Amino acid sequence: MTTRTRAWLDQPALARLWDRLRDRLERNGLLVRGRLRLDGVTAAEREALALLTGRPYAGDAVSIALADLDAQLRTGAAERGLVEVVAELRGPLTDRPAARDARRAAAESLWAAADQALRSRGLASAAWSGPWLEEVRRAGALARLAPETAGRLIVQAVDVMATLAGPASPGAAGLDPSSAGASGMDPSGPSAAGAPGRGELAERVTGTAHGLDDGTLLSRIVLRAVARVLEMPPPQDARSRRELWEAAGVAVDRVSTTVLTHGLVPLGEQPAVRLLRERTRAGFENHLTLRDLGRMTWRLPPGTEVFVCENPRVVEAAADRGCRRPLVCVSGNPTTTALTLLDALHAAGARLAYRGDFDWPGIAIANRMIGRYGARPWRMRATDYEEHVATARDRGTPLPPLTGALVDAVWDPELTPAMTALGVAVQEESALELLLADLLSS
Repeated sequence: MTTRTRAWLDQPALARLWDRLRDRLERNGLLVRGRLRLDGVTAAEREALALLTGRPYAGDAVSIALADLDAQLRTGAAERGLVEVVAELRGPLTDRPAARDARRAAAESLWAAADQALRSRGLASAAWSGPWLEEVRRAGALARLAPETAGRLIVQAVDVMATLAGPASPGAAGLDPSSAGASGMDPSGPSAAGAPGRGELAERVTGTAHGLDDGTLLSRIVLRAVARVLEMPPPQDARSRRELWEAAGVAVDRVSTTVLTHGLVPLGEQPAVRLLRERTRAGFENHLTLRDLGRMTWRLPPGTEVFVCENPRVVEAAADRGCRRPLVCVSGNPTTTALTLLDALHAAGARLAYRGDFDWPGIAIANRMIGRYGARPWRMRATDYEEHVATARDRGTPLPPLTGALVDAVWDPELTPAMTALGVAVQEESALELLLADLLSS
């Protein structure tokens, strides 16, 4: 097309025609068919259109057959068809139906790959997997990526979940809300060797230690899956993301998260062991990191029973009263650090006794702890619950109502019916004096 011809075609009087034709051709799949109607045509537009098509027009409405205009352009000075002319004047055209079909095919391929990855890794029947995929699909973030990138990310997300679910995974227990059958996770849990770091897990699955860093799409997708498995809300900030990783059995790092202890007197002469023993004998509570635990080989006096609580207030009160019996606080849902310590104590021959809150999340945690370690329920039977409620009511102490989904207590078939009947939650610290009496006993 000559410069002179292009300048004439690109005149302002024809601008509306080319804009409308671009939209029509893109919606037509670049097929030259149908008619285009222009309303409110000005005198300048009517004159330019008449010269372009070789036909006179009257009035303020013009109807043009696209096929006729295509033929006119091919035999005229433009020497090319309508699609080529519009593309030259308005830029490359998109075949919208073809693009839509391509997006649909890419999406189908993406979710087929996700389904196949779940099946091949034994997670397709897990209760969380279907709702998780639907949630990711609705979010739309993957659909905005190149198909190859989106496919790689969703398969990597499944690989992370499969790694956490595997029998050899240090974090498996944290990913099981009730049983392996319900979640697809192996409830055997961390080994005493410790939990994987997030960087280690990311490098294993993605090839880079930063593949699961905060802010990455892969991290967000994986945490949504973890939240569904653990029946927790999706994380909203850095703190909740860290807590969710920890609950899944993955250490974000090995120094910032600790487990609170009191009364632990391990045997041996390793520097970390001696330091813990000296602090314990001095009556101090201790905050142990994963790095601390990695420096210790646990040996305990024969017959050691370790009491496990949920609330740090119990440890504080035990230290104030001079209690000497070993006590570990898991601070709610046990973190990787807490599980690593309890695994090591259990492997060293310690018997565990567990106490938590009498609410549905507390019962779920107790189920996991008792199932994982064969722990003795520590004042956590139906009679204990009923006694706590009666005492609180006698004192006029208000108790919060039970909320959330009912959870069966696996260690006492009478506990859940009792809680359902009374309908109130009892926090661990309400039984503080009874717990301290146990910790003070020889």
